[in-house]
Amino acid sequence: MDTDVCALADLAKTYFDAAYEMDADKFASIFHPACSVTKLGEDGSVSVTPIETWLAGVRSLQAPKLQGLSRHDELLSIDVEKGLALLKLKLQVPPRYFTDMLSCLRVDGAWKIVQKVTAIERRATLGLGLDEQIAVKGSDAPENLRYSHP
Repeated sequence: MDTDVCALADLAKTYFDAAYEMDADKFASIFHPACSVTKLGEDGSVSVTPIETWLAGVRSLQAPKLQGLSRHDELLSIDVEKGLALLKLKLQVPPRYFTDMLSCLRVDGAWKIVQKVTAIERRATLGLGLDEQIAVKGSDAPENLRYSHP
């Protein structure tokens, strides 16, 4: 695996860890200060939030880790072209399931997220355990790009 792909996979791991721990400082370490978060709301509306505002919101949330919620992270793809990259990933904070597209640029030799676009799906768990939910939902991600956390 080339060095850019490895560095971007590490960035994704930091992103997943930050989400599970709801650690705004860890998130801030991988986002460029000019980044914004574009979200498709459950009602179909689109909102754009500056990263500092988004990070302030993260600071007010309880971490999934502290709630004892299961963790399942998937790095679905990494596409790199010179100093530009796009990461597609999925993660969960039940009952919300996120699909995120992270546009990244290599800035001063380090990869930074410059735009986060996210869609949120709210699911009923129907009393199923995490493994059963995953089996029901399924995934067409290439096995070599999947990053799962137990």
